[in-house]
Amino acid sequence: MRPFQNVATSGWCRPPAHSHLLLGHIRTCAVLRMAGKAQRLSDEERNQLLPNLRTLGWNELEGRDAIFKQFHFKDFIWAFGFMMRVALQAQKLDHHPEWFNMYSKAHITLSTRECAGLVEQDINLASFIEQLAVSMT
Repeated sequence: MRPFQNVATSGWCRPPAHSHLLLGHIRTCAVLRMAGKAQRLSDEERNQLLPNLRTLGWNELEGRDAIFKQFHFKDFIWAFGFMMRVALQAQKLDHHPEWFNMYSKAHITLSTRECAGLVEQDINLASFIEQLAVSMT
Protein backbone atom coordinates (compact mmCIF):
# COMPACT_ATOMS: atom_id res chain seq x y z
CA MET A 1 0.00 0.00 0.00
CA ARG A 2 1.33 3.40 -0.87
CA PRO A 3 1.63 5.88 2.04
CA PHE A 4 -1.31 8.07 1.00
CA GLN A 5 -3.56 5.45 -0.59
CA ASN A 6 -7.16 5.59 0.60
CA VAL A 7 -7.43 2.86 3.22
CA ALA A 8 -11.24 2.80 3.12
CA THR A 9 -11.40 1.90 -0.56
CA SER A 10 -8.22 -0.13 -0.95
CA GLY A 11 -9.49 -3.25 0.82
CA TRP A 12 -6.19 -3.35 2.73
CA CYS A 13 -7.92 -3.55 6.10
CA ARG A 14 -10.12 -6.52 5.25
CA PRO A 15 -9.13 -9.72 7.05
CA PRO A 16 -7.43 -12.24 4.77
CA ALA A 17 -9.39 -15.23 3.52
CA HIS A 18 -7.06 -17.43 5.57
CA SER A 19 -7.76 -15.62 8.86
CA HIS A 20 -9.19 -18.88 10.26
CA LEU A 21 -5.60 -19.61 11.30
CA LEU A 22 -5.81 -16.72 13.73
CA LEU A 23 -8.98 -17.43 15.65
CA GLY A 24 -9.00 -14.09 17.38
CA HIS A 25 -8.38 -12.05 14.23
CA ILE A 26 -9.63 -8.51 14.62
CA ARG A 27 -12.13 -7.76 11.89
CA THR A 28 -11.77 -4.02 12.12
CA CYS A 29 -8.85 -2.17 10.68
CA ALA A 30 -6.36 -1.84 13.52
CA VAL A 31 -3.76 -0.12 11.41
CA LEU A 32 -4.49 3.22 9.85
CA ARG A 33 -2.00 5.07 7.76
CA MET A 34 -1.79 8.57 9.12
CA ALA A 35 0.44 10.79 7.05
CA GLY A 36 2.16 7.65 5.77
CA LYS A 37 2.97 6.21 9.19
CA ALA A 38 1.70 2.80 10.33
CA GLN A 39 0.61 2.37 13.95
CA ARG A 40 1.78 -0.47 16.15
CA LEU A 41 -0.66 -3.04 17.46
CA SER A 42 -2.34 -2.01 20.70
CA ASP A 43 -1.90 -4.08 23.86
CA GLU A 44 -5.42 -5.46 23.38
CA GLU A 45 -4.66 -6.52 19.80
CA ARG A 46 -1.38 -8.13 20.88
CA ASN A 47 -3.12 -10.07 23.64
CA GLN A 48 -5.67 -11.33 21.12
CA LEU A 49 -3.37 -12.15 18.17
CA LEU A 50 0.06 -13.13 19.44
CA PRO A 51 -1.00 -16.20 21.49
CA ASN A 52 -2.44 -17.73 18.31
CA LEU A 53 0.84 -17.14 16.48
CA ARG A 54 2.86 -18.56 19.39
CA THR A 55 0.76 -21.72 19.15
CA LEU A 56 1.81 -21.97 15.50
CA GLY A 57 5.51 -21.64 16.41
CA TRP A 58 6.08 -17.91 15.95
CA ASN A 59 8.21 -16.26 18.64
CA GLU A 60 8.76 -12.68 19.66
CA LEU A 61 12.24 -11.38 19.00
CA GLU A 62 13.99 -10.30 22.18
CA GLY A 63 14.91 -6.62 22.23
CA ARG A 64 12.77 -5.80 19.19
CA ASP A 65 9.06 -5.56 18.42
CA ALA A 66 9.05 -8.37 15.84
CA ILE A 67 8.04 -12.00 15.39
CA PHE A 68 10.04 -14.78 13.76
CA LYS A 69 9.83 -18.42 12.80
CA GLN A 70 12.11 -20.91 11.12
CA PHE A 71 10.64 -23.26 8.53
CA HIS A 72 12.20 -26.58 7.44
CA PHE A 73 11.63 -28.15 4.03
CA LYS A 74 12.62 -31.28 2.15
CA ASP A 75 15.49 -29.54 0.33
CA PHE A 76 16.66 -26.24 -1.12
CA ILE A 77 14.17 -26.28 -4.03
CA TRP A 78 11.21 -26.62 -1.65
CA ALA A 79 12.55 -23.84 0.61
CA PHE A 80 13.20 -21.57 -2.37
CA GLY A 81 9.74 -22.29 -3.82
CA PHE A 82 8.20 -21.38 -0.47
CA MET A 83 10.15 -18.14 -0.35
CA MET A 84 9.11 -17.24 -3.90
CA ARG A 85 5.44 -17.69 -3.03
CA VAL A 86 5.84 -15.58 0.11
CA ALA A 87 7.65 -12.95 -1.97
CA LEU A 88 4.76 -12.72 -4.43
CA GLN A 89 2.23 -12.24 -1.63
CA ALA A 90 4.47 -9.75 0.17
CA GLN A 91 4.75 -7.73 -3.03
CA LYS A 92 0.96 -7.67 -3.37
CA LEU A 93 0.70 -6.39 0.20
CA ASP A 94 3.63 -3.99 -0.26
CA HIS A 95 4.92 -5.49 2.97
CA HIS A 96 8.22 -7.36 2.85
CA PRO A 97 9.72 -9.75 5.40
CA GLU A 98 13.29 -10.02 6.55
CA TRP A 99 14.55 -13.51 5.87
CA PHE A 100 17.48 -15.81 5.67
CA ASN A 101 17.73 -19.05 3.70
CA MET A 102 20.22 -21.86 4.21
CA TYR A 103 19.65 -25.00 2.15
CA SER A 104 16.33 -26.40 3.42
CA LYS A 105 15.62 -23.72 6.03
CA ALA A 106 13.92 -20.34 5.77
CA HIS A 107 14.07 -18.03 8.78
CA ILE A 108 11.47 -15.24 8.55
CA THR A 109 11.20 -12.10 10.71
CA LEU A 110 8.21 -9.80 10.48
CA SER A 111 8.11 -6.21 11.71
CA THR A 112 7.27 -2.87 10.15
CA ARG A 113 10.17 -0.48 9.71
CA GLU A 114 7.95 2.62 9.56
CA CYS A 115 6.96 2.29 13.20
CA ALA A 116 9.69 -0.12 14.34
CA GLY A 117 7.10 -2.64 15.47
CA LEU A 118 4.29 -5.04 14.74
CA VAL A 119 1.24 -3.93 12.78
CA GLU A 120 -1.79 -5.83 11.52
CA GLN A 121 -0.10 -6.44 8.16
CA ASP A 122 2.63 -8.42 9.93
CA ILE A 123 -0.04 -10.66 11.48
CA ASN A 124 -1.81 -11.07 8.13
CA LEU A 125 1.43 -11.99 6.37
CA ALA A 126 2.29 -14.50 9.14
CA SER A 127 -1.14 -16.08 8.63
CA PHE A 128 -0.55 -16.36 4.87
CA ILE A 129 2.91 -17.84 5.48
CA GLU A 130 1.43 -20.45 7.84
CA GLN A 131 -1.24 -21.47 5.34
CA LEU A 132 1.39 -21.76 2.60
CA ALA A 133 3.77 -23.81 4.77
CA VAL A 134 0.99 -26.23 5.70
CA SER A 135 0.04 -26.65 2.04
CA MET A 136 3.64 -27.52 1.15
CA THR A 137 4.13 -30.28 3.71
